[in-house]
Amino acid sequence: MAIKKLLIANRGEIAVRIIRAARELGIKTVQVHSAADAEMLAVKMADEAVNIGPPHAAKSYLNIEAILKAAKETGADAVHPGYGFLAENAGFADAVEAAGLIFVGPRGDSIRVMGDKVAARVAAEAAGVPVVPGSDGRVDDPEHARHIAMAIGFPIMIKAAAGGGGRGIRIAHDMGEFETLMPQASAEAKAAFGDGGLYIEKVIERARHIEVQILGDGQRAVHCFERECSLQRRRQKVWEEAPSAVLPQAVRDKLCASAVALAEAVNYRGAGTLEYLYDDETHHFYFIEMNTRIQVEHPVTEMITGIDLVREMIRICGGEPLSIRQEDVRINGHAIEVRINAEDPARNFQPAPGTVTALRIPGGPGTRFDTMLYQGYQVPPFYDSLLGKLIVWDGTRSGAIARMARALDELGVEGLPTTKPLHQLLARDASIAKADFHTRWLEPWLEANAHRLNS
Repeated sequence: MAIKKLLIANRGEIAVRIIRAARELGIKTVQVHSAADAEMLAVKMADEAVNIGPPHAAKSYLNIEAILKAAKETGADAVHPGYGFLAENAGFADAVEAAGLIFVGPRGDSIRVMGDKVAARVAAEAAGVPVVPGSDGRVDDPEHARHIAMAIGFPIMIKAAAGGGGRGIRIAHDMGEFETLMPQASAEAKAAFGDGGLYIEKVIERARHIEVQILGDGQRAVHCFERECSLQRRRQKVWEEAPSAVLPQAVRDKLCASAVALAEAVNYRGAGTLEYLYDDETHHFYFIEMNTRIQVEHPVTEMITGIDLVREMIRICGGEPLSIRQEDVRINGHAIEVRINAEDPARNFQPAPGTVTALRIPGGPGTRFDTMLYQGYQVPPFYDSLLGKLIVWDGTRSGAIARMARALDELGVEGLPTTKPLHQLLARDASIAKADFHTRWLEPWLEANAHRLNS
């Protein structure tokens, strides 16, 4: 069944991105929005727009009933959830399909399995994919938790079984910390995801965060190689690259093959990302979770493969079989993405919504800026602070870094502070140039360079 009219159940830059892909496919679009987003770019671009509620997400972008009502009233036959909000909500996927609509993403059952970290871990082990040493399932009994902690050794990461984005995670370095942090992690997970379930895994020192992009049609899957997302602040990704600069080819082959095996084992449909920790001293990799949606950092994969991931997931979920053969997917050059947020680096990255008084978008070869900004746009205070993503490509990693430095200098977002100064420093840092970093590298670096962000 080909999609004729697509409702976008999201906002910001990803909504703009989906509208563009739909338009190239000849599909009409409906943009839902909160009262605070009536003037956002996606509303201006879509064929139709529907106000679904007040500014707070719980009454608009998380309101399943209002979204389905908008789809029915506008005659939409499909819903794209983007990322965040309801994108990984199995109940929403079920409700969309129960209403006779196409959900542009995996089926609810796949989201339940792969969106739950414990169930995903079980599925990975069944598919022969290595996982981080840890609990076999959810840990509810404190005494059982203590036994597991002693068996795998400290430091230990306590993680929410549901959700993502770094929420509900604590690291314990000894038993005293462990017993204190367990209830804290459970309470945060319950508040953020409605599920206080936890599991425990070993902390791998100096790990890198490597993730594999896959596309599947419910039967067959292909990988689009890996991204490195090790530069993180408070477990939020800041700078992403494709491919990883440190993976030996033999490891890359095994890593990507494991991602395809797991995706096919759960009959995955749409675009998804399997996340791993990688130890570049031992060359061992460990599956940690799957994001059952399009990722914020998907453009770097598009830049090195030439595959439009958003367009492909719309086609697949519209009923077309996967048209890409694995042997046709090739790595070409190197791409880097940085997230431009409405945050003030000089004030500990405090969110800083405001009005964009002037906007200068970088251009030139291999340069892309995915954004929802325009001059005069009022950035609302109710949502994620992401304003846009600056993406560059070049034939070599060093060339891509140089291009990123140039593009950042060219980028101008006036009227409010952004994270541009952080990225300008990173693009000229010696450790970045050598790809000498890991998941815990950035925060000490920020402390050491705070004075440079304040200047």
